[in-house]
Amino acid sequence: MEQYSIEVQGRAIPVYKVHTLVIGSGAASLNAADRLHQFGITDLAMVTEDLEGGTSRNTGSDKQTYYKLAVASEAPDSPYEMAEALYSGGSMHGDIALIEAMESLEAFYHLLSIGVPFPANRYGGIVGYKTDHDPKQRGTSIGPYTSKVMVECLLAEVKRRGIPIFDKHLVVKLLVGKGRALGALAMDTTALTDGTYGLVLFVAENTVFGVGGPGGVYHASVYPAVHTGAIGLALEAGAEAVNLTESQYGLASTKFRWNVSGTYQQVIPRYISTKPDGSDPQEFLLPYFASLGEMCSAVFLKGYQWPFDPRKIENRGSSLIDILVYRETVLKGRRVFLDYRRNPGEPLDDFSFKDLSPEAYSYLEKSDALFGRPIDRLRRMNPLAIELYLTHGIDLEREPLEIAVCAQHNNGGLAADLWWESTTIDRLFPVGEVNGTHGVYRPGGSALNSGQVGSLRAARKIAEVYADSTLDPSLWRGVAEEETAYILSLIEEIVQTAGNREAEKRGESAEYSDATGHNAKGAGSGAEPGEADSEADSGGVEAFRREFQLRMTRAGAHIRELDTVRKAVKEGMEQVGQFPRLRVSRLEDLPAALVNRHLVFAHAAYLSAIQAYLEAGGGSRGSYLVRDPQGIAVHPLLEAEWKYKPEVPEFRERLLVTRWDGKGFQHRWIPRRPIPKEEFWFETTWKEHREKTYFRERGRG
Repeated sequence: MEQYSIEVQGRAIPVYKVHTLVIGSGAASLNAADRLHQFGITDLAMVTEDLEGGTSRNTGSDKQTYYKLAVASEAPDSPYEMAEALYSGGSMHGDIALIEAMESLEAFYHLLSIGVPFPANRYGGIVGYKTDHDPKQRGTSIGPYTSKVMVECLLAEVKRRGIPIFDKHLVVKLLVGKGRALGALAMDTTALTDGTYGLVLFVAENTVFGVGGPGGVYHASVYPAVHTGAIGLALEAGAEAVNLTESQYGLASTKFRWNVSGTYQQVIPRYISTKPDGSDPQEFLLPYFASLGEMCSAVFLKGYQWPFDPRKIENRGSSLIDILVYRETVLKGRRVFLDYRRNPGEPLDDFSFKDLSPEAYSYLEKSDALFGRPIDRLRRMNPLAIELYLTHGIDLEREPLEIAVCAQHNNGGLAADLWWESTTIDRLFPVGEVNGTHGVYRPGGSALNSGQVGSLRAARKIAEVYADSTLDPSLWRGVAEEETAYILSLIEEIVQTAGNREAEKRGESAEYSDATGHNAKGAGSGAEPGEADSEADSGGVEAFRREFQLRMTRAGAHIRELDTVRKAVKEGMEQVGQFPRLRVSRLEDLPAALVNRHLVFAHAAYLSAIQAYLEAGGGSRGSYLVRDPQGIAVHPLLEAEWKYKPEVPEFRERLLVTRWDGKGFQHRWIPRRPIPKEEFWFETTWKEHREKTYFRERGRG
């Protein structure tokens, strides 16, 4: 690693020059760094906003799944069968599906070799189970924290290899010039007062981009609060995206963000709705089901039919529950809770296990849980599920659990080729959730496999093709100076002067005007001077973020409607243009303000893609419902506007590509590539491998 500085606007900006820069510290980024070093690329650096943050480290479920080729079942399996399971979800390239299947075992056994304790039987077989959209027993798990343990083991390897990690460094710009990635501009958030606002340049031959999903663009989100995502940085740099329309949504707790899937539903908790102050509790689901037993059976099914799925609405299916929760929370402004302290239907004592569906009754019977209250059944079936919430200050024995339908995972993301290299920016490698390899539906746990396979592929390509040093100042210096000057000027514009701060204390400023023209005050007139500073700074930044988050949850989540989306796109682009008007008077709030810059841009991209899909005639699919006045009624008791357009099957054969052209978002449809059906003769394959022929293949969407 080389270290020096360059002068920009009279300021000395530190520069670190490395062979490969890895952005992010989740499971995919850590694996990329580990594998790069293993393959001989030792001049590395990792840059992360927060080493303790991110989705991989801070999320899970009651049994977080890792999906890979089945290796311990009597039922035969093959990479082509696994590829078909991935491909059959729709709008996914077949060659990508085959790669994720072919490479799944190498990626998986690497995790085993560094200490991730996936369970094996007495013969050494890694046992599995069926997960959603999975015809084989390919799922495996180490419990609620599978990805967390993966991160811990991978981080230990990275540290063992001595790879430098720049923690508390927020990337604020990607460096791109002459069609290739050149590194990134970051902000050391521990050095905001050093005269350069902590800006640091990282110049690199290759950039691995592992920044996760767009958790920060939604109001109702189960992404960890410490994770916001940064896909907007790549989008503004001209990287193509694919399938931004496709995300996964499901019921989750909101005080502590966690999916309420699996046993949280299978013990059949009571669903209640209240006014905002907690009064007027109502069991709101029952009127929409033929009986209490049918309702309870639908609740049970939410355990493994957890993601919202429009195919599970008809005939009072389990996804009707998601719509009813959305109706209570978003449309009525009420709050919804799961109550584990009483059975549904109480105090009328109508609840009876005998009224459950045979599937629900049999499951509870085999689990020795045909007794008591939901909390009693949960303690019998999964006591760790209770302890999980206790560690976060929530006692399910004594209080209800507030929930909402939340964004959980983005199946789309940046477009990349067979080596996970961006289709439009050379030497930029999006890995993990930010890479849009998934289609409409995907087997549960396949995201963890994809992140490990993708980062392995990226490391291989860099080591085999991009190992040489090609960067000289003529390639990167002009771009670095230009982007740094832009961010410095922007910072100077949004950071208030001392005079502005004094006016703010008098209640004369510290406002942010939202897209509707309403003012979001930062401080009340009666606040103390210090309080005024604090409230104004956080208020302006938070108000700006809350506006686009609410817009995304209202228009771009699991309930979509063309007119609503069109309006949201217009408002979203207006808010993108309003960002320079955002003001902060405390340097501590500057990083959050700069995060808003790329988040507001990303949310506009997602909404624009959704509009393009709906205008092309796309219907309900994946994890979202498209409302249509001429469509199918969701339920006879719901309002007339609750009709939806069914899926249009031919859209599964296409992918929607989105790209920013400097003025607006452009969209185009491409056909999905089939699963390759070619003969790999050993002698010719060996020759191609020795000559690095296929390593140099460059896909372009």
